[in-house]
Order: sequence, then structure tokens, then C-alpha cells
Amino acid sequence: MTTSPFRIVFAIYPGMTHLDFTGPHQFLSRLPRSEVIVASAAGGDVPSEGLTFAATRRLGDISACDLICVPGGANATTVALDDAFVGEIRGLALSARYVTSVCTGSLILGAAGLLRGRRAACHWAWRHLLPLYGAVPDEARVVRDGNLITGGGVTAGIDFALVVLAEVAGADVAQMVQLGLEYAPAPPFDAGHPDRAPVAILAAYRERMAGLLPAREAEARAAVERLDT
Repeated sequence: MTTSPFRIVFAIYPGMTHLDFTGPHQFLSRLPRSEVIVASAAGGDVPSEGLTFAATRRLGDISACDLICVPGGANATTVALDDAFVGEIRGLALSARYVTSVCTGSLILGAAGLLRGRRAACHWAWRHLLPLYGAVPDEARVVRDGNLITGGGVTAGIDFALVVLAEVAGADVAQMVQLGLEYAPAPPFDAGHPDRAPVAILAAYRERMAGLLPAREAEARAAVERLDT
């Protein structure tokens, strides 16, 4: 008897943060007996921060998957207003074994109505938007709530992928993949979290993000209004 491969779908879009996608993709593509599909709303080429991901599948042509993953991006709340794209994500998620995201991809899951009453992670700068979708924000780097697994900001996608690997294939497989990819982070600066970053660096980053906040909040509220109607 043949067993179907574990099907993973990455739902990507123009302007995403490509490490939100490529980090988990690199790890999950090593999952034994799996099929990894990269899909987008229109299919074809998808530009992202100076890179172009070619020949993606059309999301609407995929009937089912075991795991769907949505990356984040600076324009995640804008993408969350694309009813067709969000609807296709919702359709796949409702029958998937695992519904997942990285960074602000959780805001897109929220716009799809998939986070109500559930704990979820997000990039620390935008985590406060999660309650708009009925979600419970969680500061952990990887958050699991039932079949919902979400990663925090950007590089947390690698930790997220290891959690998924351990869940699907076991801790030994996850650790072998980690070893093969030599994931042993030792950053030169301890500035990767607001609790540890130098005060001046944190203030400068918050100032840079402040101009984006009103538009993102407005888009998030608009997505919630669409969901409620």
C-alpha cells in the first residue's frame, strides 16, 4: 500500500519578507516523504525584496494539503484585504492537519478567520494587532494551539520549522536536519529582542516603525470588518 507524501503548501505573495518563507522552506524541504509546493494567488513569478521566486503554482489549483504556511511581510495587512487570496488560504486551512504562519503571516491567518480564541505568535512590533482578529497574543518564539503553529518574527521561522519537523517526523529527524544545516546561532549582537536590545537602538527602531502603524492598524480593522460581514 502506498502512502501519500506529506503535502506542505507555502502561500506566498509579492512583497513578503523572503526569509519568513525561505528559512522554513529550507528545513521543511528535508522532511522525509514530503511534497513541498510553493503557491501564489496568480501563480508564476513572485517578487520579494530583491529576489524573484519563479514558477509558483496557482493557489486556487491546489485542492488540499497537510500543512499550509503563510509568511509575513511589510505589506501583510494589505495582502490580508485580498479576499480571493485570503479565501483560498481559508479553504485549504479548514481541511489541513496543520495551519501555520511566520511573523506577520499570522495577521493574514487572522483575516481568514482562523485565529479566533486561539493563541498565536507574531513579530513583536505588530503582535498587538492580533486581538483585533480575536486571537490571544503570545510572546513565545513558537506558539502551538491545537493544530495551529505560529512563529514569531522572521528568524523564528527556523525554530518554527524544527518544531514542525519534530511534530511530523520525530525529534531525531528534526535534530538531524538541524545538524545538517548547522543551525547553531551565536549572533555577534544581543539585540534581537526588545527586552535585550540597547535602549537607543530600540527607540530608533520604534521611531522608524511609528509611521507605518496607523496604516497597518487601519488595514487590520478593515480586514476584520470584511470578516464580520
